[in-house]
Amino acid sequence: MSPGRRSLRRIRRRTGNSLLFVAIVAISVIAAFPLVWMLLSSLKTPAESMQTPPVWIPSTPSLTAYREVADVIDAARSFWNSAVIATVTTAGILVTSLMAGYAFAKYRFRGRDLLFAVLISTMFLPPIVVLIPLFRMVTYMGLDGHLFGVIVPYLANAFGIFLMRQFIAGVPDDLIDAARVDGASELRIVFSVVAPAVIPAIAALALFAFVYHWNTYLWPLTVLQGNTEDYPIVLSLGRLLSYNRGAMNTGLVMAGATLAVLPPLVLFVFLQRFFVDSIVSTGVKG
Repeated sequence: MSPGRRSLRRIRRRTGNSLLFVAIVAISVIAAFPLVWMLLSSLKTPAESMQTPPVWIPSTPSLTAYREVADVIDAARSFWNSAVIATVTTAGILVTSLMAGYAFAKYRFRGRDLLFAVLISTMFLPPIVVLIPLFRMVTYMGLDGHLFGVIVPYLANAFGIFLMRQFIAGVPDDLIDAARVDGASELRIVFSVVAPAVIPAIAALALFAFVYHWNTYLWPLTVLQGNTEDYPIVLSLGRLLSYNRGAMNTGLVMAGATLAVLPPLVLFVFLQRFFVDSIVSTGVKG
């Protein structure tokens, strides 16, 4: 290859990398803008919140709105309720998905493929379609108006089973057979042999499940039936919205929203490495 052509290829490569970098930065800015605006708005004074044109950066940042959140809602109790709902539900999803995914991936039984197809088909049902049947089931069990009523119906998840099944299928059968020869029970194989081999998938599923159930709104609102003591933070934030008057308390609303988004954000920071690994592993497996 001639030096001129080699130099031209190098220039094209650098130009392509530069354009890719600019595109990544632009997309990142667009994605982060709502969060940054929410944080800055929570630090503004009421006058700055109402100012036109809008003030981008508060001249005198204040944490007053964060202190006032506790005066309007029981923030500590709401965060505890959200943590219980999201944590227990996520743990249940991980356990049931791991066990069912192992059964679908490594067991051979009549009707397995049909059952798996039916399970996958439930992923296409809109949540609003199953709202009434689930609520009737919860009412029949006497769990309406309680946190357990919010948690129990979602301890198993079709997407989680599908994800675990796909990853567990890649675990070598020889590894599982060796554990059986050593006398390990099926439960021990699942949690001591299979689970460590699919850690990226478990982390990704944990992140998806926790964020979804931390932010879910309609189902807790339906089940709790006005039991404000068990309201998660997303329902309690509705009281901040009703407390807002003519944008005078916009900072209060933004402060509550900022606090609500922190736990999922912190979890993502801790699990992002495993999350990326799960995507890379899926791409490599094709």
